[in-house]
Amino acid sequence: MAKSRAKRIFTYVFLSLVAFISIFPFFWMIVSATNKSVDVTKGTLLPGSALIENINKLLDSTNLIQALGNSAIISIISTVLALLIGSMAGYGFEVYRTKSRDIVFTILLMSMMIPFAAIMIPLYRMFATISSTVPAIGINTMGSVILPTITTAFLIFFFRQNTKMFPKDLLEAGRIDGLSELGIFLKIYMPTMKTTYAAAAIITFMSSWNNYLWPLIVLQTPDQQTIPLLISNLGAGYAPDYGVIMTAVVIATLPTALVFFIMQKHFVAGMVGSVK
Repeated sequence: MAKSRAKRIFTYVFLSLVAFISIFPFFWMIVSATNKSVDVTKGTLLPGSALIENINKLLDSTNLIQALGNSAIISIISTVLALLIGSMAGYGFEVYRTKSRDIVFTILLMSMMIPFAAIMIPLYRMFATISSTVPAIGINTMGSVILPTITTAFLIFFFRQNTKMFPKDLLEAGRIDGLSELGIFLKIYMPTMKTTYAAAAIITFMSSWNNYLWPLIVLQTPDQQTIPLLISNLGAGYAPDYGVIMTAVVIATLPTALVFFIMQKHFVAGMVGSVK
């Protein structure tokens, strides 16, 4: 009995410690946003009274609203297109069986092994060439940020694995009822796989919202910059104001945190591959 109680106490203490370590950076970030730069550098862990001042400085010295709007547009469009293309590809790989299916899928998975740094220069040259013929998706446009992110091997793999749990009887029932293949996908598959879509949406939105390297390369004017670029510019000055930087970080974190907490149940269900 005493041994079981000691084990339980140790478990709670260990989990509490892990939780504290996980939460502390967020706590420090929020507290720092309420303090002046000098207090942040001192490591103050108590809330201050400089939050409004930091927000005013941030709004006056940067195009925060525009950066948030740019990030929102890029992230939403990227997420919608990535979910549509990734789910259609994953659905096709699992439902339609051909001799070359597994070979193509293996090659697709192998592409995940290629680091982005290896394709960065060819990708930039491709968009630089496109700029002269199709300016809407050339360098320094949102299209150049969105296009490379709408088709990912991970999303295709994720949807294919979850499609294995999809009841194939529903496909046959849809075909018997006279639905086209596109109709089956839109009216049966998509509603049934909503938890998978929710999990993929969270992953894709967060990845797009936090994307830094590629936008840094292709977005070359202040009116096109996203929120990660804005925060990077705040910290690049000779004497950065850490209170303002932390305020910007808190504001940048809120959309992704909100999306995650709203869709948390669906995210967990989607990650374990359940179909509802």
